[in-house]
Amino acid sequence: MPAAILTGPGRVELAAVPRPEPGPGQVRIRLEGCGVCASNLVPWSGPAWMNFPTPPGDLGHEGWGVVDAVGEGVTAPAPGTRVAALSFRSYAAYDVAAADALVPLPPALDGMPFPGEPLGCAMNIFRRSAIEPGQTVAIVGIGFLGAVLTRLASDAGARVIAIARRPYARQLAREMGAAEVLAMEDHGAIIAAVKDLTEGRFCERVIEAVGKPWPLDLAGELTGERGRLVIAGYHQDGPRQVNMWLWNWRGLDVINAHERDPAIYLAGMREAVAQVEAGRIDPRRLVTHSFALEQLGAALDATRDRPDGFLKAAIRFS
Repeated sequence: MPAAILTGPGRVELAAVPRPEPGPGQVRIRLEGCGVCASNLVPWSGPAWMNFPTPPGDLGHEGWGVVDAVGEGVTAPAPGTRVAALSFRSYAAYDVAAADALVPLPPALDGMPFPGEPLGCAMNIFRRSAIEPGQTVAIVGIGFLGAVLTRLASDAGARVIAIARRPYARQLAREMGAAEVLAMEDHGAIIAAVKDLTEGRFCERVIEAVGKPWPLDLAGELTGERGRLVIAGYHQDGPRQVNMWLWNWRGLDVINAHERDPAIYLAGMREAVAQVEAGRIDPRRLVTHSFALEQLGAALDATRDRPDGFLKAAIRFS
C-alpha cells in the first residue's frame, strides 16, 4: 500500500509498504480520508525530540473509511461498515485499530468527510465548557474547533463573541451563529470592545482555541469574575507564563479541555455523529481543502499558512 513517511524537517516521501494485517481484537480500515491536524506542525518542523524517518503513515490520527478485514475474536463491526477511527497511522491507504476504537457512520453520512477525532474533541470541549443559555461566550480563534464550538454554543442559547484574525474566519463565525465578531489585532481594543459589549462584566465563558501565548493571555482578560476559562488550544511549543494575579483576583475556573481517555474521545465522536446526522454540523463546510496522499507536504504547509478560505485540510483516498 502507499504510505507517507516523514524523512526530515519539512520533508515527506511516499513509499510502498506491506499492507497491515489486523491482530486479535483489531480491524483493518480501508481509508477514505484523514484530517490534517495542527498538532502535526511541530513534528513536521523537526524539533530536537523528533525522530526521523517516521513509521509509515505516522501522525495521521483523524481517519475514516470502511472496515476491510477483522482479526481473531472480532464480531463487530463487520467488513463493509463505514467508520471513524481512533487510530494513529492513517497517512496511508490502510490502517489498523482496536475494534472498540471505532464509531460506525450511519448511511445518512455517506459521502461526507468525517474526521472523527477532532469532531469528537469539539464535543468534549463543549461539554467541559458547561455553557448555559443566556451566557456570553467569547471564542478566541476561529479555526476548525472554534467554528464548531461557535455553532454548539450558539445552539445552546449563548451569545457568542467570536475573535479571529482572518476576515474569512470572522465571516464563517457569523454563519455558525456568532452574535458579534472582532478582529484579533489589537489586545487593548479587543478587551475594551468586549467590556463594552458586556457592560463591564466580561464573559461567563471564554474558550481559547489557538494554542499560542497571546491568545491565551487575551482569553484570561476576557473572562469575568467567577467565569470559566477553557483552554482548547494545543500548547505544544513550550511553557507558558500566565497572569495568575488576574486569574486569582477574578476567581476563575480554568479548564484544560484536552482528554486522554479513549472512551471519552469515542463518546465525543458518537455525539458528533448525532450532531451531523441531525444537520446541526456539516463537515463538508468545515473540511475546505482536500489533498492526495502524495501532497501531504502541501497539506501541512496549508495548515500552517492558512491561505484565504482555509479551515481544515484532509488527505482523501477516494
